[in-house]
Amino acid sequence: MKDILILGSTGSIGTQAVDVIEAHPDAFRLAGIAAYSHWQAVARQVQDHQVKWACMVDEKAADELRRAVGPACTVFSGSEGLLKLIDECDARIVLTSLVGAAGIEPTLHAIEKGMDIALANKETLVAAGELVMKEAAARGVRILPVDSEHGAIFQCLQGRQEREVAKLLITASGGPHFRRPVSEFSSITVEQCLKHPTWNMGGKITIDSATMFNKGLEVIEAHWLFHMPFDKIEVVIQPQSIIHSMIEFIDGSILAQLGLPDMRLPIQYAFTYPDRMTVRGARPIDWKTLGSLEFFPPDDEKFPSIGLAYEAGRIGGTMPCVLNGANEVAVYAFLRKEISFTRIFDIVRTVMERHTVSHDVTLASIRQADAWARRCAASLL
Repeated sequence: MKDILILGSTGSIGTQAVDVIEAHPDAFRLAGIAAYSHWQAVARQVQDHQVKWACMVDEKAADELRRAVGPACTVFSGSEGLLKLIDECDARIVLTSLVGAAGIEPTLHAIEKGMDIALANKETLVAAGELVMKEAAARGVRILPVDSEHGAIFQCLQGRQEREVAKLLITASGGPHFRRPVSEFSSITVEQCLKHPTWNMGGKITIDSATMFNKGLEVIEAHWLFHMPFDKIEVVIQPQSIIHSMIEFIDGSILAQLGLPDMRLPIQYAFTYPDRMTVRGARPIDWKTLGSLEFFPPDDEKFPSIGLAYEAGRIGGTMPCVLNGANEVAVYAFLRKEISFTRIFDIVRTVMERHTVSHDVTLASIRQADAWARRCAASLL
């Protein structure tokens, strides 16, 4: 039985991971959980799974949770509490699904403890990929991708030699504005962005899909996960979200991973790798009714986010961290309806232009670059 710690247990990925654990009680045990402020949901998870260790980042939520669950569960609080939770919870795998840069330090701490990482937090490798992968290699820790795209590439690469691979093809649904004329982009609303055509995700991630910054972040993540140069990583629009990603070999053949959109599949595969198990309620593709699969190149005029991510990745050092921090500030400002949709791109571009890059990538330099990027982005609102 594998003991699993979930950081971000009340979000979309976290709740689906809990469903995976519930479906296979003989294979998995929920050893610990953490969330930001939704203490009622965490209380239910604690009670349903007899969880002994939990953390609420929000201090008031932690107090509420302590009153709700009593002495049977130890409740930590704050960002430091996440590190204490990792120290105390003897888990074999840590699912890191915290939103944004908040996932970086807990992921590094779990790696230091020798825990395998089921990674659902793009920003960890975007901002600190060099550091994370170096630490994981030094400690023999496995980084198992949970994003559907990286999970697909991970599966396609099994048994393949790096020299055989010509290109990674990261697919994208295109988000809700793929077919919208660029002339309408300045008037796009928050409500329109939150209506994703395929996936049910949290607010920040859904806006990243609408701007396609999520694909830019995934390009940088793929660079670190699979040791692939940026000129061998390509983004392809696949609106049906049936092909989750592909690899092209040096002989021109392509291998793809297909399936109906269901995040429980990559989550569970990260938990069971290299083995497979049934996924409760998962449906196979019905080939008789599937119809056609479409492919399009991304539109750089509509979505400059992808080009900005390639630029940040190629510059390296602290620039990807700055890209990520500026984007987070801009996205939350858009969600608060303080800026327009297209201002997200402008803010990220301006912050990148103003940044003096450091190539000494440490946890301290990442923290410093992230804080600077957020201050700079906030000054542009």
